[in-house]
Amino acid sequence: MLSKFQIAVDNARKLFFGANKTQGSSSPFTQCSSLSSSADMVEHQFSSSKVQALYELCKSTFSPSGLPPSSSAAVQKISSLLDSIGPADVGLKEETSDDDRGHGMFGLQRLSRVAKWSQPITYIDVYECDSFTMCIFCFPTSSVIPLHDHPGMTVFSKVLYGSLHVKAYDWVEPAVLSKTKPLTERLAKFAVDKVLTAPCVTSVLYPNAGGNLHCFTALTPCAVLDILTPTYNEQAGRKCTYYHDYPDSKLCKQFFCSSSSYMYMFELRDK
Repeated sequence: MLSKFQIAVDNARKLFFGANKTQGSSSPFTQCSSLSSSADMVEHQFSSSKVQALYELCKSTFSPSGLPPSSSAAVQKISSLLDSIGPADVGLKEETSDDDRGHGMFGLQRLSRVAKWSQPITYIDVYECDSFTMCIFCFPTSSVIPLHDHPGMTVFSKVLYGSLHVKAYDWVEPAVLSKTKPLTERLAKFAVDKVLTAPCVTSVLYPNAGGNLHCFTALTPCAVLDILTPTYNEQAGRKCTYYHDYPDSKLCKQFFCSSSSYMYMFELRDK
């Protein structure tokens, strides 16, 4: 399951560059056609719109190394613009609990309960370059994006509609490695445990703060507009890695903390 999830994400991100779409109903993602195949198309489709303004702001702000050194003003400006964007601005229609994924009541009567809740997350690739990725995730109720990291990256997340539970951690620095499995287990500190319900302000995570390792669980049908800077790039050391979190009671006693304040992150690897 993990391998298919990672492949789906990687392939979806390649849509902008003209790669073929990955097929297969077993993937957690349904991949939509990229909303743009070039910068010119972005300008054409979103001219005189908030998304067009967001695109232009990101292009002028980000570089292949991410945010500029003095980034607080830039973060505030991008966050403020994201705060004003709703589902209609990106061509989405808000789904409701009774009309999950647009099937309508008639359609749901023909779907089994299992089929309804096993629907994949939809990934929409809005724009991608070396400096940033702009994308949208559309979640059916109860769907999950597992715990993963964003090495050296800053991520803006705006919930467009619905409710989403976010659990997030940051790495303990200097690194604290597991004595039993130092190559695959590292200590992280609890950072975020909250529900985001639209309309709400934009959440921002940073390379070393704000919950750089996070997981999402959809409490209702929901959609999230993400901006990641710089982009995932394995050759540049920015590989997306997935984890399983578990507590260490002895370590918590050492740090005088509750069992949920510090967790070991066990790296999930392909076999």
